[in-house]
Amino acid sequence: MLFGKNVNRYYFKFAFYFIVGVAALIFVDYYQLEIPNIFGQIVDGISEKTLTNPQLVGFIKEMLIIIVVMFVGRFLWRICIFGNGIRIETDLRHRMFKHSEKLSQGFFQENKTGSLMALFTNDLHSVRMNFGFGFVMLIDTIFLTIFAFARMWNIDKTLTLVSSIPLTLIAISGGVIGKYMRKKFRIRQESFADLNDFTQESFSGISVIKAFVKEGKELLAFAHKNEDYRKKNIEFVKISVLLNILVGAFVGSINLFVIGYGGYYIAQGSLIGGATITIGQLTEFLALFGALTWPMMAIGRLIDISSQGRTSLKRIDELLNYEVEIVDSPDVIGDHEIQGKITFNNLNFKFPGTTHNVLNNINFTIEAGEHVGIVGKTGSGKTTIVDLLLRIYNLEENQLLIDDIDIMKLPFRQVREAIAYVPQDNFLFSDTIKNNIAFYTDKMNFNDVMMAAMRADVHDNISEFYLGYDTILGERGVTVSGGQKQRISIARALIKDATILILDDSVSAVDTNTEEVILKNLNEIRENKTTILIAHRITTVKNMEKIILVDDGQVVDVGTHEELSSRNEIYKEMVELQKLEDEVEVD
Repeated sequence: MLFGKNVNRYYFKFAFYFIVGVAALIFVDYYQLEIPNIFGQIVDGISEKTLTNPQLVGFIKEMLIIIVVMFVGRFLWRICIFGNGIRIETDLRHRMFKHSEKLSQGFFQENKTGSLMALFTNDLHSVRMNFGFGFVMLIDTIFLTIFAFARMWNIDKTLTLVSSIPLTLIAISGGVIGKYMRKKFRIRQESFADLNDFTQESFSGISVIKAFVKEGKELLAFAHKNEDYRKKNIEFVKISVLLNILVGAFVGSINLFVIGYGGYYIAQGSLIGGATITIGQLTEFLALFGALTWPMMAIGRLIDISSQGRTSLKRIDELLNYEVEIVDSPDVIGDHEIQGKITFNNLNFKFPGTTHNVLNNINFTIEAGEHVGIVGKTGSGKTTIVDLLLRIYNLEENQLLIDDIDIMKLPFRQVREAIAYVPQDNFLFSDTIKNNIAFYTDKMNFNDVMMAAMRADVHDNISEFYLGYDTILGERGVTVSGGQKQRISIARALIKDATILILDDSVSAVDTNTEEVILKNLNEIRENKTTILIAHRITTVKNMEKIILVDDGQVVDVGTHEELSSRNEIYKEMVELQKLEDEVEVD
């Protein structure tokens, strides 16, 4: 059985199934031991030539009834207990996913996708096995052993005492080996997670691997990690097999002793202490001990499953106990309708776990309804500025205001609800184009989807696909080109029609004509709504009402294109460089 903060609730939540399942299992354990007694009576009747046909028929009928009862009981406990394993696995997986969605960016930077997938697959499977098969083995081991030993004690005390030896030895060896198994299982799971990470990254970056003709190198690296997992797995299996061999050896040796001991005293006609034992009683005793073989063997398997389950639960606990950093403050303002004014007030920011500021003394204001461009060199901090607007990170008091209210005092879900965001990577889901564009809304209107695609100037491209809007995009949108990905992402943001729209370098992969169409459409549909456009190309933002120039984590100037061109050397240099680039492209 597994116990811990994150699983104890299931003993109460599914108490009905546990109680019914355990009751059915105990009843079956007790009732099935009537069969050895019946066999013993039949053997004695045959050996003493006292068994009559009516008695034999009665014994057969009695066994048939027992078989039917066992069938019903086993069906019941399998549905309840094995079903509980699946119910707990499903509920735990849901909680894990729900909790993961609340975690900050830092968590996903520290933990790779493959490692997390190992938690949701192998580790959850181990927990399910504990609550299912492991729970059955535990109850069986306890009650079947008690019932069988009680009946064996009534037949012969000496044989029963000798038969208890393997249980003692198994318990001692199991405790020692089980501790070692838990350590080996954790090492195996870590190796599996590493293999998962590598495989996931290789498949995600398959186009890069092919472009650089590195299939052979990747194959060798995969073979190395695969071999490491094989070795770790074999090390764990060796310990498991050793335990099972020990259990089997103990059981076999006691079986041999019982047959020899019982046979000898049957031949002599008496036992130590003057008691006698019949062939039927010895048959019953052997059958009872045979019934004990399963729980004795189960002890080894139980230790195996328990070791895996506790190790897996510890790994799952690390995820579920990971602190949720982005939460609403106690004095949150919940009834404010966001208008779109944004103020950065002497903002300094460094990523969690680091000591170096990536943003220093950021000061600027975007009025509600303004269309603003943000430009700067690569790595200057442009994306970090807009990330802070999405409340991905916690900030100091009054460093970032929305509608003159500290962003930390606004519900973070309300802030995100007011923002439509097109990120740099233009992530698309492995779904239809239609569903990707309509991702925000649960009630999809196809006309709205098509209108958003038209405004993003991607409708014609989509129409050229054989299935049109029902075309399934590959993982991360590999089916479409970079420019099409950007425009589908823009369409997904436009259909939200949010108070604030942020486009982070979202037209860099399209030609200038397409860019002009998109910007023209944005000016029309985003009138009086705050729009922030991050770009590398000056032509993308030159017609904005305001341009914010960022360099090395600082805002160095704010103004129109004409104002910055006349007074700021960094901006003028960017303009001149892009003119040269355009001339080179024309040539």
